[in-house]
Amino acid sequence: MIAAIKPAGANTRGLLAYLYGPGRHDEHTDPHIVAGFAMLGMPDPGRNEDATLTELARYLDAPVQLRNSEFGKKVTDHVWHCPVRVAPEDRYLSDAEWGEIARRIVEAAGIAPAGDDLACRWIAVRHADDHIHILATTVREDGRRPKLHDSGLRVSDACRDIERDYGLRRLKKVDRTGARRPTQAEMHKAERLGWEQTSPEWLQDRIRAAIPHVTNAEEFIAYLEADGIEVKARQGPSGDLLGYAVGRPGDLNDNQEQIFHPGGKIAPDLSLPKIKARLEYSQPEEHPTARRNRPSTPWHQATDALDTLHTDLADDTHAQAHIAALGELLEATAQKAPDNLRTELQAASKAFARAQRSQIRAEDRAAHTVRSAARDIVHTATGPDGSTLAALLAALVWATIVARRWHEAKDHTHQTDAARLAVQHLQTAADRAVTQTLTELAARPPRDQSRRVLANDVRAAVPDHAEQILADPAWPALATVLADAEARGHQPHQLLKEAAAQRELTTARQPARVLITRIQHTSRNPAPNRRAEAARRRSTIAGSVPNQQNGSPPLSAVAATPTKQQHRKHR
Repeated sequence: MIAAIKPAGANTRGLLAYLYGPGRHDEHTDPHIVAGFAMLGMPDPGRNEDATLTELARYLDAPVQLRNSEFGKKVTDHVWHCPVRVAPEDRYLSDAEWGEIARRIVEAAGIAPAGDDLACRWIAVRHADDHIHILATTVREDGRRPKLHDSGLRVSDACRDIERDYGLRRLKKVDRTGARRPTQAEMHKAERLGWEQTSPEWLQDRIRAAIPHVTNAEEFIAYLEADGIEVKARQGPSGDLLGYAVGRPGDLNDNQEQIFHPGGKIAPDLSLPKIKARLEYSQPEEHPTARRNRPSTPWHQATDALDTLHTDLADDTHAQAHIAALGELLEATAQKAPDNLRTELQAASKAFARAQRSQIRAEDRAAHTVRSAARDIVHTATGPDGSTLAALLAALVWATIVARRWHEAKDHTHQTDAARLAVQHLQTAADRAVTQTLTELAARPPRDQSRRVLANDVRAAVPDHAEQILADPAWPALATVLADAEARGHQPHQLLKEAAAQRELTTARQPARVLITRIQHTSRNPAPNRRAEAARRRSTIAGSVPNQQNGSPPLSAVAATPTKQQHRKHR
C-alpha cells in the first residue's frame, strides 16, 4: 500500500472537481465518500443529485475562512491531499474497509488524532477499486494548524501495519536514507527532452563519479564545474564552503532560469558536510601520481584493502564507513575497467549506492585504506592485467556479499536488496573477467603426477570442500595456479588454507574459481628466501657495530655483544 502525500494546495473546490470528475482518461467510476470527519453533515455529491461540489468545498473550508477573517496573515496552503493505493495483486477492499483505512491514515498523519473533537475536516473519496483520495483542510476547529512534521514517515508506518492487518502485499519500511523519488513533472520533462534520466538522477551519478577524484570540498566543486555541471556554492562570511546546489545543463524553468538541486536533496549522503567528512579521512599522505615506484599496483592495493573488510564489522560505525567506502571503490573500478566489463560494473555501482548509507553514523576514518585505494585507481594511467582485475572483482563480490549480510542482520531491507542486486552485476562481470584467464591456465596443465600431489594438498587443506573443488570444471586451471605458485617458492597447502580462510567456500558457486583469483593475488611475488633474509640481517647487524662513534651502541649491537656471563661460560 502506498500513501503519497502531495504538496499543499490552495484550491479545495478544484481538487473536488478532479475527484468527482471523469479523470484524465475517463478512468473514474462511481465517485463517492467512504469516510469523513465526525461532524460531516453535508450530503455526498456522488450520491445526492442536489448536493454540489461548491457547497462541500465551502463546508470543508469553513475553519480556514474563519481563521483568515480573524488573523491578518491568511492561510493559503490549507489543502492536504493523499492518494492511497493498493498493489494490483491485492484483494478487493469494501467501502467500509477503505473507510477504516482512511481513518487510520489521517490519525497517523496528525490530521485527525484519535479522540480529538477539534481536529481538521477531511473526507475520503473513492472513484476506483484500487485506491482512494483523502482530502483535508489543515486548519483545526479551534483555529490552530495541525502538527504535520514527519507526517509522511508516520503514514508510511501506518501503511505497513494496515498491510499486515488486511493481508495486503507487504512493502518495506521507510528509513529516511533513500534518494528522493522523481516527481511526475520531472519524469515528463525528461521524456519530453529525450533524456534517459531525470535531472536529479543524472546529477547523482555524476556527483558520485566525482568523489573518488578529489581530496577536499574545493576540488569537489571545481571537478563538478569542469565536468560541465552548473554549480551554485554557498559560502560563509569567512569564505568557507557551507553548501552547494547543482544543475543539469538545459534544465530550465518557465522563466528560462537554471534549476538547481541541493546535494542533500538529491541523496542524503551527498550533502556537503557528509562529503567533507568522508574526504577529510581519505586524503593520502602523498599524491597518487607519486606512488609509481611502489612494488604493488593500485589494483593489488585495493584487493589487499578489501581483505580486511570482513574483520572490521563488529563495530557498527566502522562497518558503515567501510560499506560507504566500498561504494566509492566500486565507482572507481567501473570508471577504469575495460569496455567489456564497464556496463555491468556501472550497474553494480549504481545499485550499491542505495546500500552505502543507513541511519548508523559512519566513523569515516576507519575506511581510510579502502578510500585511498579508490583514489589511486582513478588516478592510475594503466589498467590491470587479466588476473589482477579478476582478483579484484572476486574480492569486490565477496565484500559486497559481506555488506549485504551486515545489512540483513541489521534489518536494513532496502540496503539488503540493493546489495543483492549489486552482487548479481558484479558476479556477471567477475565471471566474464576470469574466463580468459581460465582458458590460458587450462591450456598448460601440470603433469599428471604433479596434479595428483596437488589434489592431495587440496584434500588436506580444505577437506570439507575438497570433492566439490576437484569436481569443479575450473580445477585444471587451479592446479596450474598452484604449480606456478610452488615454482615461485610457495607452499600450495598453505596457500589453500589461507585462501579458504579469507573467503568461506560454503556459499561459493564455483569454489575453484574463487581459489584461483585468491591464490593468484597472494602468490604473485616469489616467496621470501628465509636463509638469504637471515644472512642479510646478520650482515646488517655486524656492519652497524664499527660505525658507532662515542655514543651508545644500537640495540642490535647490544643484542649481538656477548655478556660477561657468556664469556665466563665459554671459558
